[in-house]
Amino acid sequence: MADNPPKKEQDLYSIDLLMQQTRQLAARYRQTTGNTLPITGEIARFDVAKVLNLTLSDDLTLGYDAIGNAKRTRLKILIKGRVIFEDSHSSPRLGQLNPDGRWDRVVMVLFDDDYQPVEMYEATADDISLALDAKAESKNKKRGAMSVAQFKIIGELVWTKQDGEISDVWVNHDHE
Repeated sequence: MADNPPKKEQDLYSIDLLMQQTRQLAARYRQTTGNTLPITGEIARFDVAKVLNLTLSDDLTLGYDAIGNAKRTRLKILIKGRVIFEDSHSSPRLGQLNPDGRWDRVVMVLFDDDYQPVEMYEATADDISLALDAKAESKNKKRGAMSVAQFKIIGELVWTKQDGEISDVWVNHDHE
């Protein structure tokens, strides 16, 4: 039929619909059981690739999740996602970041209780390495572990729910 969209468009629509249903299921599951489903990473990969124009890698053993396009051309991007629940009293952690990883940048996406993206931050490998080296000097710090708050400090806000992609609003480094 002439009214049917091309196959690639159909696939994208289907994935968008599946991701929306996945968000709803995950939110409802947490409301019902108090537990979370381990799907935040996959939703984060989908959202970041879509809004920051990245091509997702099919091979998750490479040490990165996506390759950049446009202003991030050929950069290897590691994607992390965290849901910030309103009723949580803990300080959320980003998890392990291998400073010797094969990635150039890390993008962290923060989700609300409904697994909807709220903000995305991006940090370079150098910024992360410096932050991790500084933490390594303090006692009882797990190598490669970073809090969401620390990532927000060293990273650059690159997307918000309200404004979409932010380009060159601020740069997190010293000015002359």
